[in-house]
Parts: sequence; structure tokens; C-alpha cells
Amino acid sequence: MDRYDSIIVGAGHNGLVCAAYLARNGQRVLVLEAAPAPGGLAADREFHPGFHTSIAHSIGHFSSKVAGDLNLAAHGFTTAKRRLPVLGLRLNGEHLVVDGDSLAGVGADDAAAYKNHRARMGRFATTLSPFWLKTMPRISGGSLADWTTFGRIGFNLRRMGREDFREFLRVASLPARDLMDEQFSDAVLKAVLSWDGLIGSKLAPRSPNGAVPAMLYRMAEAARGGHSIPSGGVPGLIQSLQRAAESLGAEIRCAAEVRRILVGGSSAGLAVKGVQLANGEQIEAARVVSAVDPKRTFLDLVGVRYLDIGFTNRIRRLRCDGTVGKLHLALSGLPEFSGLPQPNGRMILAPDMDAIEFAFDDAKHGELPVHPVMEILMPSLADASLAPPGQHVLSAQVLYVPYRLKGGWNDAAGERMRERAIDAIAQYAPRIREQIIHGEFLTPEDVALGCRVTGGHWHHVEFALDQMLMMRPTYEAAQYQTPIPGLYLCGAGCHPGGDLTGAPGHNAAQEILR
Repeated sequence: MDRYDSIIVGAGHNGLVCAAYLARNGQRVLVLEAAPAPGGLAADREFHPGFHTSIAHSIGHFSSKVAGDLNLAAHGFTTAKRRLPVLGLRLNGEHLVVDGDSLAGVGADDAAAYKNHRARMGRFATTLSPFWLKTMPRISGGSLADWTTFGRIGFNLRRMGREDFREFLRVASLPARDLMDEQFSDAVLKAVLSWDGLIGSKLAPRSPNGAVPAMLYRMAEAARGGHSIPSGGVPGLIQSLQRAAESLGAEIRCAAEVRRILVGGSSAGLAVKGVQLANGEQIEAARVVSAVDPKRTFLDLVGVRYLDIGFTNRIRRLRCDGTVGKLHLALSGLPEFSGLPQPNGRMILAPDMDAIEFAFDDAKHGELPVHPVMEILMPSLADASLAPPGQHVLSAQVLYVPYRLKGGWNDAAGERMRERAIDAIAQYAPRIREQIIHGEFLTPEDVALGCRVTGGHWHHVEFALDQMLMMRPTYEAAQYQTPIPGLYLCGAGCHPGGDLTGAPGHNAAQEILR
């Protein structure tokens, strides 16, 4: 059997980042991906001949450190010079525009409140941002490095100043609704500003324990939460990561599904031996690094017979039901949104926070949202290669679509959801239906099956206070190591979480190399 220093299971962006760092440090690395191409949720998807997109449709806070360390610019990764503005759409065409520190379309009081809110959240994000790229220390029995990290956290919090520190502690677990209501009066503004605290998670405006940390997490980089579409769309990032990893010596094999992570035992205890592929091939390695979600890793690929029952039960209890559906439309031309000269931004369709809450309530009870709320992008405006000449791609992330639909998902249910989403868009772009060449709607179940992600959850594990930091995904697996020697985690289910950041892959590699 062939033998490697490290085998990475899964060629999503975190798997590729981890592989590149390990290869850069002299390891012989093999990346195994079940799909025909790398990328996971960021992979290129030709959903109709000539029309391309990806499930993850923009980049908000990819790590500048990772991009620099791996020299991604030399491998074709370039972010847009201008970030996409956030457009809060109103039915009367008098839309709200949030563009970094500037805000238009609201009254003077809300504009002043936004300036203060943005500055305060920026200070909080700056305090936390160094720790997204570090291994979170163990709660007890830690090493000198763990205690050093604790000390740095304490120093950064103390450096905030008394007033900011008290405010940080107050808002950290505050529901998004409370945070917005106490500062702003404009209904669309409150919905727009809460969006990045809710998207991708099973959280609503009134839910505690996650929305504010998610907002701060997404403000970690210099863009402070601004999104862009790189050259080649989001798959352009994957292509550059693949080139970087291969240039450093990593080997990437696609259409190579891992059936089992091989574990052996001796008088010294259990240890990883390698992997077995679906075709029966066995490959040996000193360590295996899983970029797939924790439930799939431990329950399916390893098997509970190798795990302590308490650990197994904690893994089983991880919350990971996805709530985001994805609408893709192939359009014959650029759609006209009432009141918008050009639909070039992140368009939020959520008239107020109640609309978001009601959609969540529908999904919570296993129903399709009656009035969907969503974020819409026109990625073909940023990269014309994503559609045939003169034609366009519309990409929409739809909240809240239940993973566990009453009666189960079938073609009819998917079509109903697709039509409801298009009806919602048509309120703002009345001629949109005349321009549709083809449309598809991906449910969380489609994402779960197509991308092999338990529950179809973007973050692999719900982004909430009890599943964050040194508890992500759970203790005994929260520092990228696991109870089985030689088995590591590097996916979105690790600290700091999901989104296209590269942070879990970076952190896992540093832990392995350390």
C-alpha cells in the first residue's frame, strides 16, 4: 500500500488550505475528494448549459493571512477592487444602500445611529479577530500555549476600555432583534443589518446565543463584512487554492470517495492507519485530517466502536440541520429591479424583522416559508464568463428552508419553493419571469446529498455559543485533535466556523505541525 504523511479527506477550501500548509512544510500529502472536482459548496456548478455559479456565491472574509502565506495572487486569486454594496429593497423603489461606512435611504437619526453602531462593532471585531486564526485553549489541563492564548484574550478585552467591555459582554448573547430595536427605527435597515448574523444558521431575530458573534466573525477582515466576487466567481478561489496546494507538492485525487478511516489497535491504544476508498483501495498515512463534518467523520467514517460512548453521544447531539435553500436562474437578459439603475450588489428581500421571524417560524415547524426572505446576487455582472454573452445568472440564498420538511422533500415540494422564491423576486423585478430560461432550487437536503454535508448545514455545526470557540464542535475535539491519535479535523465544524475563510484549515495545519 502507498503511504503518506497526511491524508486530507475532502477537497473543500479548508481541506485545500490545510493540505497546502502541510505540503509547504515538507509533508507528503494526499487530498481525497468524492466529487468529480474540488470545492465543496464553492465548486463550480453549471446548472444550465453555459450558465455557471456556486452554492457559496460571494466572498466576505477570506483570511488575508492565508492568501498571503500561500501566495494565492500568483495562482490567479484576485478580489474585486470594490466591495458589493448591500441593498435593502423596498416595494416603493426607495431602496436603502449600505456601503461600508456609508448609508443612504434612511433618516438622519438612523444614519447617525449607524455610524456609532458600525464603529462600536468594528472595535469589537478588531478585539476578536486575532483569535479566529488561533487554536482555542482547552478549558482545563492546557499547555503553556493555551495559557498564553488565554492571557492574550484577557489583554485584548481589557484594552477595550471599561465602557466597551461592558457593552461587549451585554450584546454578545443578545438577540439580533433586541440589538437592532434599541438603535434603529427603519424596518428595512434593521432587517439588513441583522442579515449577516442570521444567514447560514438556524437562528431568527429573536434567537439568543449566536447572531452577534456571527456578525463580529464576519467583520474580521479589513473589509469589515463587505463581500466581493473574485475573478472566475467563487470557484476562482478554489482553482487558486488547488494550484497553490499542487505547486507545493500536494496530490489531489477527485472522484475518490473515502468509505472508511482505518483505525488499528495495539497495547499502546488506538491509532489511525489510513483510509479505505469506496472501490476497496487502502492507503496508509501517519495521520488523517478530515475536512468533512464531525457527524460524518465520527459516526460514518470512523465508527462508534472506536469512540467513548460519552463522546459519541455529544457528537450525535450536535445541531446541524441546514435552513438555507439556493435558487439559480438562467436569464435571457439583465433583470430590471424597480428603482435600481443596476442590480449590482447584495440585494436583501426582507421588508422587516417580522418577515424574517415569520419565515423562520414556518421552517421551524417543517413548513415551507409562505413569504420567503432572501439575499440576491447577479454574479454575471462581476464576471461575464459565468453566462453566455448578453445573458445573466441570478443567485439567491433563501432563508428559511427546512431540512426536515413535513412529508419529506420531493420534486413537487422543491418546485413549490422555487415558485414562491420567484414570486417574491417578481414583486421587485416585475418582468423577471419573462426572462427565465431555466431555474433550479436546491433544498438543504439537496446540499446534504450533493455535497455530503450532514443536514445540508453551511457551517457543518450550528454557529451558537454552546458550539463555538473551545467547545466547537465539542470538547475532546475542539483543538483540531480527536480522541483517536493521528486523526484531526480541519473543516467548518471546527473553530472558528463556516464561510469561505480558510481559518479552520490554517489552524488545523498549525496544530498538526506544532
